[in-house]
Amino acid sequence: MRQQQLREELTAGLGELMPGPVDPGQLEALLDYLQLLVRWNKTYNLTAIRDPGQMITRHLLDSLAVLPWIGPGPLLDAGTGAGLPGLPLAIMQPGLEVTLLDSAGKKIRFLNHVVRELKLVQARPVQARLESWSGQPLPQTIISRAFSTIAAFALASRHLAVSGTRLLAMKGKRPDAELEDLPACWQVDSIKQLQVPGLQEERHLVMMSFIA
Repeated sequence: MRQQQLREELTAGLGELMPGPVDPGQLEALLDYLQLLVRWNKTYNLTAIRDPGQMITRHLLDSLAVLPWIGPGPLLDAGTGAGLPGLPLAIMQPGLEVTLLDSAGKKIRFLNHVVRELKLVQARPVQARLESWSGQPLPQTIISRAFSTIAAFALASRHLAVSGTRLLAMKGKRPDAELEDLPACWQVDSIKQLQVPGLQEERHLVMMSFIA
């Protein structure tokens, strides 16, 4: 019964986020990923959230709220942790090439297992820090919800930036104060307030582009 309830909650949330019917294969892949995350989290402590229902809201739907602004890729998910937002995005946008970057070995082992189990051939886990990663393939878009400040995110991404490179910073409250310290080589293109089904807290997406 619990699995059916989770399926219904996820289906309802996806219905609010995107138009049209939910693809059954993608729905099952998200649920399989959720099941693996719950199982591995007991041993590896991948996320502080333990309840699967909360994981649907705070991990899956929170990640997928940014889908309309992702673009064609390649996408780099910097500080991906348990694969967020990169894995849900890869599941729901099958043609998207995603690099899942994290410095923690246990998280990369988990991500390798998920990629094999779900046959996500376009997703590639890499163990490295953003500021030292070589950048192959060079990302068109770099996204993160893990960095403490937008300035730190922008500085760590500088060596990967070429004309047209985009930065997407997932934040809670609108981070106007953080943007005052944004390096001059990046410009803010837009700040979108996100609506995450079932979540009462604020969520924003800051979109930036490289101009130097």
